[in-house]
Amino acid sequence: MKRTIIWIGALVVGAVMGLFGVSWLDQLMTFVATVYTRLFQLLAVPTIVLAVITTLASFGSKGYGIIFGRTLTYTLLTTFAAAAVGALLYLLISPGNLPTEAISLGGETVEAPALSYTEHILNVIPNNIVKPFLEGNVLSLLLLAFAIGIGLSKLPESENKAVIVKGFLGLQELLHLLIRGLIWALPLGIVAFSAQLSAQVSAGMVADSIGKYVLVVLGGNVIQFFVILPLFLLARGHNPIHVLGRMMPAVLMALFTKSSAATLPVTMETAENRLGIRKNVARFVLPICTTINMNGCAAFILVTSLFVMQNGGTPITLGTILPWLFISVISAVGNAGVPMGCYFLTLSLMSGVGAPVAVLGIILPIYTIIDMIETAENVWSDSCVATMVNKDFED
Repeated sequence: MKRTIIWIGALVVGAVMGLFGVSWLDQLMTFVATVYTRLFQLLAVPTIVLAVITTLASFGSKGYGIIFGRTLTYTLLTTFAAAAVGALLYLLISPGNLPTEAISLGGETVEAPALSYTEHILNVIPNNIVKPFLEGNVLSLLLLAFAIGIGLSKLPESENKAVIVKGFLGLQELLHLLIRGLIWALPLGIVAFSAQLSAQVSAGMVADSIGKYVLVVLGGNVIQFFVILPLFLLARGHNPIHVLGRMMPAVLMALFTKSSAATLPVTMETAENRLGIRKNVARFVLPICTTINMNGCAAFILVTSLFVMQNGGTPITLGTILPWLFISVISAVGNAGVPMGCYFLTLSLMSGVGAPVAVLGIILPIYTIIDMIETAENVWSDSCVATMVNKDFED
């Protein structure tokens, strides 16, 4: 509770500092925010790899097949629910088309992606053991970690195996020590994140919205966050207010970093030490969820795709919505947990169907706010899935 109060206080202080509009102060806060983001991104890659390797190597892969199945089931259910809420809101609010002149201006701020979605999937398959680490390719790293962890679990017991496993466990202990140090110093980072956002808003970067479209996207996120996910928890016998209160540090961190992968060290530490999720469950489920559990991304892909296609002359009917509902869920599962990942993935999909991607150029100035809320929702959903899987593990 004390830590949460300190974090909220830092949030308020930063917001006030950002409103001053002092150039040197804005630059300093941007620098500090960038430093914190880079440090958490630095720890995120080894956190994912070591968590999966040590869990599988220490406990074997047999029981974790069931846990992975439960994780995947809850992920697909929550992600599908998020996309369905977005589709329902789109039909109810029914955003109109943009003026032709506005679309032409949007084309100046957006470029078609170099990679198709098929190429994006192929990039997940590593052909070099070092490259995924250098690029921070989370899906590739997860595949490598699964292979190494399961391989170690299948090796016969020997001195060589014990040395390797102990080495990985020692590295993981050191990593968690570094994470705890960063979390201890995080109030300064929150001040910087909050000041940076406040300065952008006061400068008018996010003041010009697209009205009903934004209402659909943000409304869907709010409903998923405060209604749908709590209902999932209630159905499994959990108190949503208790779970959210315990996981609030991770949710706030996600809000500002806009990266569920960068937030993973905080999510794991918070889930284990504040929420009480078993270490072997948290360290197995959360890295997977960070990679595939993208509730906010699925809703954004669906709503934005419908909006872009509608502006390109495609009639929005039930026959249009249903296929894209499944496409958005599948695409979100394959998306990387990095800033603007959903935006560029949607850009790839719209380029592939010949829709007017210039519309995404109009969305770009306000995407910062959308991305923040989506990422917070994704990490909250990760926390809910881990909590439910932990309950299944008890049962």
